[in-house]
Amino acid sequence: MDGVALDSVLPGAEYLVLSSRLVPDLDGGYTIATLSRARQLAAAGVADGAGPLLLTFDPADAASHAAQRATFARRGAIADPARMRNLFDEAVGAAGGAAAWLRDTASADLTMRAPDREYRVLRDAEDRPFVALPVIPGDPDWHLTEEPVLIYDETARVIGGVAGFRGLYNAWLHEVTAAFGHTPIVVICESRQLGELIADWDDPRVRIIHTIHTMHLEPPYTPDAAMNALWTRWFALADRFDAVAWPTRTQRDDVARRFGERIRNVVIPNAAPVPGARSVEREPGLVVVLGRLAPGKRVDHSIRAFLAADVTGSRMEIWGGGAEHDALQMLIDELGAGSRVMLAGHTDAPGRVLDRASVVVTSTAFEGQGLSILEALLHDVPVVAYDVRYGPGDLLGAGGGILVPDGDEAALAEAVRAVLTDRELYDRLVAEAPVAASAWSAERATEAFAATVREVLAAPPRR
Repeated sequence: MDGVALDSVLPGAEYLVLSSRLVPDLDGGYTIATLSRARQLAAAGVADGAGPLLLTFDPADAASHAAQRATFARRGAIADPARMRNLFDEAVGAAGGAAAWLRDTASADLTMRAPDREYRVLRDAEDRPFVALPVIPGDPDWHLTEEPVLIYDETARVIGGVAGFRGLYNAWLHEVTAAFGHTPIVVICESRQLGELIADWDDPRVRIIHTIHTMHLEPPYTPDAAMNALWTRWFALADRFDAVAWPTRTQRDDVARRFGERIRNVVIPNAAPVPGARSVEREPGLVVVLGRLAPGKRVDHSIRAFLAADVTGSRMEIWGGGAEHDALQMLIDELGAGSRVMLAGHTDAPGRVLDRASVVVTSTAFEGQGLSILEALLHDVPVVAYDVRYGPGDLLGAGGGILVPDGDEAALAEAVRAVLTDRELYDRLVAEAPVAASAWSAERATEAFAATVREVLAAPPRR
């Protein structure tokens, strides 16, 4: 439960967390942060400790969703598996076809599909169709399609449709919230795509707090840099959310300076789980990289800097999976570093890795907050990081690590060498780590969230 016991902090309301998907070991820090927030709300007394409703929208089959919930429950990532629900699990009718709430929403006027439009027909466990989704290949804006989602009855006949994914998603949300009476509803929207689709939700009971998990800028990631189409469109409607929660003060301030005060911007950090009882077996000289092997993470910088540091007896473990695996292995082979640098693969126990590490290195080009840095601090591991937007500077501002200029591999190497060879420096950074981490604790995050909830419930809805 992340150690939070704030039963009286949160105002009385129904709490819903909306996520496009929640799949074990997928989407990196996003999944960790979303589930951590839900656990914090459970610990603060939401639904008598069962936690908020976790609503997901990915169209996998019911068996897959059940397996995902079981995995999260086994790992202690969710307080109550029954509170994790999926749109497509609940869109199935008991006797075949779509559920009654979805049939009632369907319009017979929305049955015409474009002649060349491909549809993905979803079927229940007995192979009976219940909905058909328009397929929009290669389009990052697929969620905005106006092509109808088709609805089937128990005879496998299309009886109507709803207006795209927006119509489908909103129909389910209205069904879920119909049982809440006049109780205020606090919606925590964890996905920008979902945010675009619910930005006009005009139920007077509803307040939407839209959380942010990542960088909003394109290279070179300066405060006035260009944004991609999704972010540009999102900012155009961001004032419709009752609050937008940024994970760091630096990003919040950059956004406020650029877009003014029309958006209600707040800071709610993403907290990482506090380690429980552990047996720390620190391995001298072990340098760890922890995270996705994606181009933006620039793990190749960490590899070259580690080798340039050239500390006798040191070695590097790179934990994580992703598209850059083969290219990184090729780099390791080309540098003849196979005996000192290892791609260790995925781990579902990062805490055990961090309890062995002497230093964590991150050379990412950008961040949302940097959960791996926070996790390292919580495990008393010094961090060496590029000073990039957003997160490393905020997290390490109170100590616990060394920041070096973005892209300066020589400075990164020198910092790694210093941490591994200067005992006085190492001990100081280890002592600073828990102090730095305390500013990002679950208690602080829950207090910030509760203050935001009180503020938005005291004001009229923005839609």
